[in-house]
Parts: sequence; structure tokens; C-alpha cells
Amino acid sequence: MVIKESSHELNPPAMATDRPLATPRSARSAKDYLALAIATCGVGYLPLAPGTWGSLLGVGIHLLWQLLRGKLLFAFGDGHWIPLWFDSLWKALTLAMVFFVTFAGVWAATRVERLSGKKDPSIVVIDEVAGQLIALSFVPYFLSLDWPLIVAGFLLFRAFDIWKPYPIRRLEILESGLGVMADDVLAGFYAAALLSLLVVLRSVI
Repeated sequence: MVIKESSHELNPPAMATDRPLATPRSARSAKDYLALAIATCGVGYLPLAPGTWGSLLGVGIHLLWQLLRGKLLFAFGDGHWIPLWFDSLWKALTLAMVFFVTFAGVWAATRVERLSGKKDPSIVVIDEVAGQLIALSFVPYFLSLDWPLIVAGFLLFRAFDIWKPYPIRRLEILESGLGVMADDVLAGFYAAALLSLLVVLRSVI
């Protein structure tokens, strides 16, 4: 029985699978170092709360992404009217970014599990980055830099990531990096749904 290590604070260890993980290897290849860089995102080794650091990094990426959108919008429009083609293109690029981060995370987390010999090692925070990006990606553009909503999105994602309501926790038992990423991706969608509801309530109150 393998004990699942986790970067989710306040979570008890979870039993994963009876299949033993590979024995950690001493010699590391270039792909191993690339996997570690992607999986840890540069903050996975920080003390105390690696999952929270990963979520904060996701917030930072969201802010930079929206600032880039604003720069391009002023280049292609007048800053007030958003061309339909630009809005559609940006939504597609946002989805592509989230998919890229998620699938890169599956690959990297799988490799880091084999390197460490642990299920979902705590240094892996790319799952929190992906989940946090999903939680904030459905906020309308004109509110994408609104600090109360950003803070709400961060807190909602952390709450779902730690609480893990059904069926989030069940996804942790999936194989390798897929199990590492899937629960946080679903937590991100849960947070996005509630955040979208907050946006609606804010517009009518």
C-alpha cells in the first residue's frame, strides 16, 4: 500500500494504490531536470505550504496573461471596443494555455513520482497552478483584474483543493501524473462555477 504524499495543506495522507512506485534513481537525465522544473514551478521546494505557493503562482500567471491581453487589445483596437475575432482568439489561446499546462503537468508529475518513489510528492505544484488558472479563466475580461474577485477565486480554489468534495478525492487514485492533476483540475472548475455565480450576483445586486 502506497501512502500518497500531497502538497495540499491540512489534508491527511491518502491511500493510493497497491502497485509500488519505481525505486528512486540516483542519476538524473536532462528530461528529469526538465520534469522537476515543470512540476515544482520554482516554488515547490519553498517551506510550509507548497500548494498555496503554487496557487499564488497561478494567480500571478493569470494577472500577466490579462495584462498581455490589454496590451494587445490597445494595439488592435481602441481600448474600449473589443473586436469579435480578438475576443474569440484570446479565449482559444487561454484554453490552449490551460491544456498545455495540464498535459505538461501530467507528464512532469509522472516522471517526478518515479524519481522520488512517492505518490503525488509535495514538491509537485503544477497541479495547483493549473487548477488556479481554471478557477480564474471564466472571469469576464472587464473584471479580470478586479482584486476582490481574484482573492475570491484564490480562496475558493484553495477551499475546494483542501476540502475535496465528491468526486474530487476519488480522482487522486488515478495512475501517476493523471491522478496528481485531475483532482486539482476539477477543484478549479468547482471554484470557477462559484466564482461565475459571484459575478452574476454582483451584477444584479
